[in-house]
Amino acid sequence: MLLTVVSTMIFMKRTLAEIFSETVREIWNRWEVRVLVLLSLFLQIVLILLGKRRKYTAKNWLRILLWVAYLSADWVATVALGVLSQKEDHMRNQTVQLGVYSQRESDSKNQSFNPSYFIMASWVPFLLLHLGGPDTITAYSLEDNELWPRRLLELVVQFSVAFYVFLRALVGNPFNYLSIPMFIAGIIKFGERIWVLRSASSDVFRNSMLPRPDPGPDYAKFMDEYSSKKAEGFKTSVGAITDTSTVVRRNNFPDALHEASYFFRTFKRLFADLILSFQDRENSRSFFKHAELTCEKAFEVIEIELGFMYDLLYTKASLIHSYLGSICRFVSLLCTISAFIAFLIIDKNAYSTIDMSITFLLLFGAIVLEIFAVIVLLSSDWTTLWLSKHKNPMVDVISKANSFFQSCFGICFLLSLNKRWSNSVPQYNLMSRCIKRKSDEGSGIKDFISTMLEKHWHKNLEPVPMDLKKKIFEQLKNSSSISEIRDSNILFACTGDVDNETNKCIINLAQSMEVDFDEIILRWHIATDICNYINWGNDSDSVKNLKCWSKLLSNYLVYLLVMCPYMLPSGIGQIRFQDSCAEALQFIKERDCRSDERKACEVLFKVNTEILPSQIKGDRSKSVLFDACIIAQSLQFLETRNYWDTEQKWEKICQVWVKMLSYAASQCKWNYHARRLRQGGELITHVWLLMAHLGITEHFQISQGHLRAKLLLS
Repeated sequence: MLLTVVSTMIFMKRTLAEIFSETVREIWNRWEVRVLVLLSLFLQIVLILLGKRRKYTAKNWLRILLWVAYLSADWVATVALGVLSQKEDHMRNQTVQLGVYSQRESDSKNQSFNPSYFIMASWVPFLLLHLGGPDTITAYSLEDNELWPRRLLELVVQFSVAFYVFLRALVGNPFNYLSIPMFIAGIIKFGERIWVLRSASSDVFRNSMLPRPDPGPDYAKFMDEYSSKKAEGFKTSVGAITDTSTVVRRNNFPDALHEASYFFRTFKRLFADLILSFQDRENSRSFFKHAELTCEKAFEVIEIELGFMYDLLYTKASLIHSYLGSICRFVSLLCTISAFIAFLIIDKNAYSTIDMSITFLLLFGAIVLEIFAVIVLLSSDWTTLWLSKHKNPMVDVISKANSFFQSCFGICFLLSLNKRWSNSVPQYNLMSRCIKRKSDEGSGIKDFISTMLEKHWHKNLEPVPMDLKKKIFEQLKNSSSISEIRDSNILFACTGDVDNETNKCIINLAQSMEVDFDEIILRWHIATDICNYINWGNDSDSVKNLKCWSKLLSNYLVYLLVMCPYMLPSGIGQIRFQDSCAEALQFIKERDCRSDERKACEVLFKVNTEILPSQIKGDRSKSVLFDACIIAQSLQFLETRNYWDTEQKWEKICQVWVKMLSYAASQCKWNYHARRLRQGGELITHVWLLMAHLGITEHFQISQGHLRAKLLLS
């Protein structure tokens, strides 16, 4: 990386020499280090202030800003180190461009050094401090954790360059009193970063949670005894005593934070793709299926657990919330304060006022960032949990300070007040997209730009109502396995005697759940839209809620299908989506309903579907537009025949979407769930972890424990 930076610097200087005048180049050479150091400090401020916000904010602007700042921070610090490593030769035997000469300046000239170089060399430890990164964001993505060996090599090279610059400015430099403690703080910082990146890498994280090797009962010893007794003439047989012991839960914890901490120690193994035992399952189910457990508390426990997981994967939480981390934080803060005191004491008359101001800003900024990091540390769930377990006067003081800082910084929007995820879901609607595309037809450049930026800018976020969470929670509590979640036989089972047409509609609905998963999503998505618009009227509050929940989950799963297909079972969902859009656009154009989504759905509902679309179109096009019409017509027919009333119909539709959400959650791999934690979190991830707590997961592969064999003699 350093070689790349040097090559870039040489190229930039040659370019500047060719484009700009001598005066401009001289100004740039004089200010480049100052600008880079201040820019590095600014990027650290951005990262520490916004780094934790992505945990509970799903806004695109925040993700893009953090991405730019995260990548730029290391690059700017590395460039500054590269410039400083060459700065001495440029400044040797040069006069100070700013400020007034003094006797010390003359002495420095005799030593072929410029006083400004001494000051700039003292900025090197600050660059090391910045390379260590803030506590709130060590990895932008999971891939950064996997690349920790590369990061280690880069930091070793960067430290070598920094130490080289420090040694060259070591002679007769009073700023050494400032540089040495800052070097210690910088080493601690980037050492913390490497340790955390390594700890969060998949291999190390998985190995840290592997259980001790279990050889099981001694089979060879048992068989030796069996053979010897048999040789002695005994009639031998083997009886089995099953180890059916389960973990009995301790008394209920006082709040959701303690419950989440208790379960997190076990269920974080899901993020390493490790198995769980039947004791873990029974232990968890005894809590989450308890009759007195409210939906609010269940989802709060899930939110806290996922918050813990985010901290382990993307921040320095695993280290700073340990005794070693506390010592490192204390030493780092002490070194920074001692450097600031040294700066106040040393004689500054011989140096440029601007350079002194920059040095002051670096020191003051370092202290403020350290203090803010401590405040963030105190306001975390980890600290709250620790404080609740340790009761003494000192802890009470810390607890009160914690509450005070949370209140003050919460008012300034610098800290979140008990916000652990975005509590929102992105929305994407096929019919709305087609109507918008049709209205924009003809503006080629605008349409091209809209398509390119669609994933980032056309994402509508809707809050997840608590009533919907209750619906999901109650439906999952009544399920026992993944296969049962997708089973439609119970959902669309016939009740009583029905005529042929009614039975045909019920069969259509059941068969619509037996195709590929992406096809089910698109069929029911379009059908839900159609049913929503053809029943526009004075609905009861319960029907309005069911419609709202169904639309919310429908648009959410289509968003995942189009924008995040890796979170759903593999298939050709994007091909089906684009073919369905093409057919919908064609239909809208032919029926002249390009400006009204409601009218388009009403006209679509009236299409004759007596003959199946596959018999007319074949299977080359993967569009499901008119297959969805069949579902909508079947649902409406059952309502008009009084087989269901309006509320029962929407209850079935909502149940279908909860089933699909649950099935999608169970099929998504752990690393994709972990990836979305850094983008405000996903509802599908919360449902996945809730299902695991309810025992609905494939990770429970230890079903009965050891068999205790008993030798029977007669």
